[in-house]
This record gives sequence, C-alpha cells and structure tokens, in this order.
Amino acid sequence: MSEPSSSPTTAPVAAFFDLDKTIIASSSALAFSKPFLQQGLINRRAALKSAYAQLVFSLSGADADRTDRLRAEISALCTGWDVSQVRAIVNETLHDVVAPLVYAEAADLIAEHKAQGHDVIVLSATGEEVVTPIAEMLGTTRSIGTRMSVVDGRYSGELEFYCYGENKAVAAKQLAAEHGYDLSACHAYSDSSTDLPLLEVVGQPHAVNPDRALRKVATERGWPVHSFTNPVSLRARIPAPSAVVAVGLGVGAVAAGATLYGLSRRRRRDA
Repeated sequence: MSEPSSSPTTAPVAAFFDLDKTIIASSSALAFSKPFLQQGLINRRAALKSAYAQLVFSLSGADADRTDRLRAEISALCTGWDVSQVRAIVNETLHDVVAPLVYAEAADLIAEHKAQGHDVIVLSATGEEVVTPIAEMLGTTRSIGTRMSVVDGRYSGELEFYCYGENKAVAAKQLAAEHGYDLSACHAYSDSSTDLPLLEVVGQPHAVNPDRALRKVATERGWPVHSFTNPVSLRARIPAPSAVVAVGLGVGAVAAGATLYGLSRRRRRDA
C-alpha cells in the first residue's frame, strides 16, 4: 500500500474517506441491524419493503430514479423514530459491532494522514447518528452523514441532506471553502463508483476494494487501487464510547440490513 504523498502547498490538506467497505469491512447499516431489531426500533415486516428497495438499488446501479425511491423509503421508515433511543442504541453497541470490522489498513492510513498534518474526514450516506460516533472512535477530524430533520425529539421524515453521490462532492467543496483546503492536493478514498463525483473533485483519488465500474475507471485514469483485507478488533487502540452529539438519521439501509440478516439466517436453517 503506497503511503499518502506530501503536498507542496501551504494550504490545509484533507483526506476524505467513504465509510462502508472502505474503512469498515461491511455495511455500517448492517452492523447495527441486529441491536436495532433487538431493541424494537425496527421489525422485519416494516423493513421488508425497504430491504427490497435497497437490494434492487445495490444490484442495479445508482441512477437518479432509484436514488429518489430509496430516499423515499428511508423517509417513510424512519418517520417518528425517537432520536434519544437511536443515540442510546448506537452508544451502547458501537464498540461491540463496529470495532471488529475496521480494516487495519484503513486505520493505519488514517494515522499516516494525521501524522502528516492532514485533516481526516468521513463522508457517508449512513445517518449521522451512526457516522459521527464511528468517526470519533477512529479519531478523525470531522464527519458528514445523511441528516434527517427532527421535530419534538423525533425524526420528521424529511431529509435535510442526503450524503450520497454528487452530494459528497458538494460536501467536500463546502468543507474546502470553510477550512481552506486545496482540493487539488486533497485525497479521497472509496470502494464505489457512486462516489466518482467525490473522487473527481480531489487531486489525489484512491480506489479501495473497488467495485467493477470503479476499478475500470481507476485503471483507465491511473488512480491508485488499494486492497484492504484485514479487519481486526481495534478495542485496545480506541477510546471508550463518547456521547453522540449528532442528530439526524437516514438509516433505511439499517432496516434493510435487519431483514436481509433474518432472511439469510432462515435460509441457513432451511438448508
């Protein structure tokens, strides 16, 4: 794995990281599906439609129509969820469900960027209430996830910001404007072709365990391709859970993960 190169610029440099299958060896939504299901926040019947939408979305690509349909599923499923309950579940289970999934290579790369004085930023379509504590656990500078509006302590069903596709590039540009980053010197890491807008907005794009479409683009353009294969428990290297201060959700994929988890167990029993 090549080390991040130093930049000759005096402007601050950031390294933007996708989360799922880039930093952790799974979906962050799937990782939290079991505790969400156990605590009664979701049930399989309510999750079925969302699970189907997520499966079709992941298999068929990421065009605008499918993206809009998935956003609608997220909004419908999460409306009325209690914000404090979501925060409590994530805090209580974070180290058990996420720490063993972190790629050692990703953790080392984050440490290398920090050692060079780079800001490290996680950008993820997963809800902020999941993304923020994971980013804090890893010691990153900041993070942005999908935000859902909150009314009287509950999710209203309205998405304030969907941190996906082109919107990740929008977030990177906004952060660059706020913090003075020279995007031509910045790095971005992702496994998915849906993050091409983010990868194209920085001067140092990296493909991590890329899907077929991203691998093709990376090969054609000469981008570095990293293979992360070693998820290990970082319990001894990370601090105890801290209070989650972010609000907003956007975890329709959590429900999808719960349903797929249950279906996969049923198939194994029936086999």
